[in-house]
Amino acid sequence: MIALSHWLTTEPSALYIIVTLSGLLIGSFLNVVIHRLPMMLQRDWQQECAELNGQPPVESPPFNLCTPRSRCPQCQHQLSALDNIPLLSWLWLRGRCRYCQAGVSKRYPLVELASAALAALALWRFGASPQLLAALLFGWALLCMTLIDIDHLLLPDNLTLPLLWLGLLLNIKTLFVSLPSAVLGAALGYGILWSLYWLFKLATGKEGMGYGDFKLLAAIGAWFGWQALLPVLLLASLTGSLLGLALMASKRLGADRVLPFGPALALAGWLYLLWGEQMMGWYWSMAL
Repeated sequence: MIALSHWLTTEPSALYIIVTLSGLLIGSFLNVVIHRLPMMLQRDWQQECAELNGQPPVESPPFNLCTPRSRCPQCQHQLSALDNIPLLSWLWLRGRCRYCQAGVSKRYPLVELASAALAALALWRFGASPQLLAALLFGWALLCMTLIDIDHLLLPDNLTLPLLWLGLLLNIKTLFVSLPSAVLGAALGYGILWSLYWLFKLATGKEGMGYGDFKLLAAIGAWFGWQALLPVLLLASLTGSLLGLALMASKRLGADRVLPFGPALALAGWLYLLWGEQMMGWYWSMAL
């Protein structure tokens, strides 16, 4: 173990290769979570509704992140291990199913590439350190939540709440900020968006965001403290507005479609992880 640690320290390129390949593998798993978790939640909600209405539970085969095995959505053929090699299988099969030749979405390799890129950036920023492991978990969770929110306008408690608690636990030893700062950041992060939500609803009668956004900002506050909240909110509002204007200009966003705020918060949180000190300096220079 000592020899391995010394080798990785003296050969940084080897560590980059290992971390990047790990990112590709995790990206393949994130594709499963992004696809299946909302379906799992929907099944649970249907079961709960049936119980509340006094109806018998709906019988359905097991469905979770491991069961059933991955299948082609067109021909329903079970995919083999060779069909699931991150990135390489998609390239080798030219983006098509081996069995029916139906097209396979480009999202799958793009998510794997994004996961690997996040891992490489985290290694570049933190090196071989405890912060690296935390940054990897943080980035992969944000990537997963971003795509689920885009697809379903949903930030699941299954992801936001563990991220919040993990941030508090990591900062017991002041991994990123002190524990009091992390606790205050979590409380204020939730409270700020909760207050804005109700002010907007009382003024317009409409809901401007969801409770998942409150929990995601609370998680970011738990990781980086109350100091990070205003810079993150400012950057998220700016990127969200620019994205909305771009989509409206390209006629991809109509008046009847809601633009999720979660992806903008996730992007701002990730950028703060990498360049928090620079963002703080930029924010205060703008404020003054």
